[in-house]
Amino acid sequence: MKSFDTDGEFTNNYKFLIGSILPRPIAVVSTLNEDGSNNVAPFSFFTGVSAKPMIVAFCPLIRSSNGELKDTPRNIFREKEFVINFVSEPILEKINLTSTELPYGEDEFKFAGLTPIDSEVVKARRIKESLIHFECVYRDHLSYGDEPGCGQIITGEVKKVHVADHILEEGRISTDLFAPVGRGAGNDWILCNNRVQIERLMKAQIQK
Repeated sequence: MKSFDTDGEFTNNYKFLIGSILPRPIAVVSTLNEDGSNNVAPFSFFTGVSAKPMIVAFCPLIRSSNGELKDTPRNIFREKEFVINFVSEPILEKINLTSTELPYGEDEFKFAGLTPIDSEVVKARRIKESLIHFECVYRDHLSYGDEPGCGQIITGEVKKVHVADHILEEGRISTDLFAPVGRGAGNDWILCNNRVQIERLMKAQIQK
């Protein structure tokens, strides 16, 4: 087994992160720019944190290209809100386009061919083509530096959940109908079309 120190270039550490933490769920975060235009960007350092209150977190890194804060956290810190949209197979290529570094204020909805729809609680728009939306208000964040590659944790409290009717079965989301997509290393995306079930030896499971 080879071993590596982590005190060198951040790009090496990043490769180990994205090559090891697999598959990664994707938060497609929509926010409002300062001029009221839409911003959309995908983040694969993303997870749930708490069920009550319902808290989620994602981790944008400082841009490696110019060492600046990305548009999404800039918008969240100003507006105190955002929407997390989820990725399914039919919209994968369009979501991939939202990762393009466009000039600030240029609308990723238009660039990627996605449809903005109004939210109910926050001002940021939702992606119509996405099957699940979380409307979030900014909760808090931690920063680990301001150099290229440095990350931060941004948490949001989910105030409203929207789920497409056709992917629900007895009130639960069907993985088969949802057809979610995860991120891998490099240009890899991971489909959830080959799963196994193993009974968990717990006294109580709310996910049954």
